[in-house]
Formats: sequence, structure tokens, C-alpha cells
Amino acid sequence: METTLPKMDLNNLDKSDWQTFRFDQIAKSVSERVDPNNTDLETYIGLEHLDGESIHIKRFGTPDDVNGQKLRCYPGDVIFGKRRAYQRKAAIVNVDAFCSAHAMVLRANPDVIDPKLFPFFLHSDSFMHRAIDISVGSLSPTINWKTLRVQEFLLPPKDQQARIAELLWAMDEVVQKDITLVSRITDTSLSNTSEFFKDRKSNFTHLESVAEIRYGITLNSKRRELEHQAPYLRVANVARDKISLEEVKNMGCTKSELDRFSLHDLDVLIVEGHADIKEIGRAALWKSSNLEPMIHQNHLIRVRCNDCLRPEVLCSYVNSAQGQLYFQRNSKSTSGLNTINSTVVKKFKVPRISHEDQSFFIKRKGLLDKQLIEQSRRLSSSLELQKSLINQVF
Repeated sequence: METTLPKMDLNNLDKSDWQTFRFDQIAKSVSERVDPNNTDLETYIGLEHLDGESIHIKRFGTPDDVNGQKLRCYPGDVIFGKRRAYQRKAAIVNVDAFCSAHAMVLRANPDVIDPKLFPFFLHSDSFMHRAIDISVGSLSPTINWKTLRVQEFLLPPKDQQARIAELLWAMDEVVQKDITLVSRITDTSLSNTSEFFKDRKSNFTHLESVAEIRYGITLNSKRRELEHQAPYLRVANVARDKISLEEVKNMGCTKSELDRFSLHDLDVLIVEGHADIKEIGRAALWKSSNLEPMIHQNHLIRVRCNDCLRPEVLCSYVNSAQGQLYFQRNSKSTSGLNTINSTVVKKFKVPRISHEDQSFFIKRKGLLDKQLIEQSRRLSSSLELQKSLINQVF
């Protein structure tokens, strides 16, 4: 059943009877302290458990995860990330818990603002931009309550707030349904991939026997002087199962290097090094229709499959739970950076699969990928509309 948004003309919202309030009139900062080593509370909420631009908390920790004084929070309170406010983290507490001391626990004053409207107000550009402006410090800019409490904001009368809150919560319901659908499609795809490879444990070969494996070009200052300047991919461009071209840099190279290191259609790119061990070995397919010519940096290992192995199948297997476990177990850590090398990639065992079965897998995955793209676009549109509605109000 589709969610119907309440009718309300936000484009012509009359603000003539709105009032200005100091922030400490709108909400109070709760400063009740908790010692994680001496508490009956079972739930910890750190800033890492909050998603930017979301009013919901979907991940939690335990007292064993942390030490040092923390802040008590109650259902209905809002945890606001006072450190690095540009991350736009502000979410509603729905359990008895305690949270990071790098957050503020905010409790709406119901005489001034409807508690159901309060979290949306915190996500408005009006509030968030002010929060960023008053932050102090360069490495980890932080908001002080003494500064925030005197900031002034324009709010609608209480008799209008309930209708506005109803509209924004209805829009949030649309967003949450879209998020759930994206999650279901993703889970189905991962489950299908896991099941497909799980039953193929007896007949394997090393990747080097069915593919050509090569490092990319090492970046250095001398390359600025070379005549040929070509776009190149780096670790930031290669997500798991996705190439991002939002920021592509150029690198100097010789004509010979351009010929040798240019990517071909359906080359598989594997991440060689990352601070997060869970991101080691993540892989994505290069599609030549994206941008040509394209080369790659040495922190990406390029795999070019022969006729025995379809690159789409390899990429999915590398990104599967089995593939991730292999690369994590065979990585090395130096100065906080986890790395694998070309030998680890060459010795990666891949299952021998018939062309017929490979084609079946690719077709089924392709259908799910198409659904995921369509639903992700729908989610993006819903999020943009939600943000627009919040900012039209505030």
C-alpha cells in the first residue's frame, strides 16, 4: 500500500505569525553521566551508529565496546553529533541507552516545539548550517552548548506544528519503505551469489591460470612533466561492485604505458590496500563505455579473464563472503594499512564453472542489478523530496 502525503501548500507557507526562539528555549541539553563499567544499561550508541541525514538509529553497541564517562539518553531524546556537524548526524533514541560524549543529548521543550517535529528541524539547513558555522577547531570541529544555546531560530505556531509533523513523518515513511526495498534486493542478490558458489567446493583452479593479472602505474611527481595526460582510477574510484567517476584525476604517462595499462571492457579491478580490512580485495567491473582511455594506479590490481571465466562471475565471487574472507586472511598490515599483493590475487582459488551455469548466474544477477538501480533511483528521489520539504518549512 502506497503512503499518501497529507495535503499542505509549503510553497506559500505564511510565516507572518511565526516566532523566534533561542535554542535553549526550544530544547535542553541533557548531561546525565554514565560509567560504562558500572551500569545496568545494555545499549550503547556511538556516533558511528548514526547515519548522516537520517533520524533513525539502526545499529547499536554494548558497554563492553567503550570506556570513560558517557551520556544517558532516554526514548524520545535526540542524539546530535556535536563533533563534525557537517556529517549531519541527529537521530531519535528509541531505547534506554547511553551515548558518546562527543554527542549532545537533546530533549525538545513541548511548550515550544512538537517533539515529533523536533528531529526534522534539526535536519533543516537552517539549523545544520548554523551548527557548522559555530563549530570551533580545525581537525575535529566541535559545537559548544554555551554557543548553541543562544542561537535563534524561527518556528511555526504550535497549532501548525502537528500538521507539519504529520506531513514530514508521512514522507519519512516513504523513505523508509524505499530503504527496505533496496535492502531486500541487495540481500537477495548476496544470498543468490553465496548459494551459487557454496555448492562448488570440489573443483577449483588458481586465478592466474584463467586470467592475466597486473598492477597499475605508480604515481610520482615526475609524471607531471610527461606529455600524455590520461585519466586514471584509484582506490577511491573502486567501490564494491561499482565504479565511481565523480572525481577522476589525470596522470602523466608515456605512449607505451598508455597502450599497456589502458583498461579493456569488463576488466576486473581489485583494491590492493585499505585502512579498513573489510575493504581489502573489494572489486568492480570496468565498462569501457564509461570513459576512454582509462588507466589505473598501482594500488588497484587489474584482472583480465580468458574465455574460461566470465569477468562478471569473477567479480561477484571476489566480492562474496568467501572471497572477502580469503583476502582478509591473506592481507598484511603495515603502519595501519592493510594490503594484499599480486601473488595473493594469483593464488586466489576460483571454481571451474560451465559456460552455461555462468551465463545463468549473470542473467539472474543482471535482473536483480536492474531492480536495484531502479529502486535506488526511487530512494534518491524520495530523499531529495524529504530534504526539500524540511527546508521549505524551516
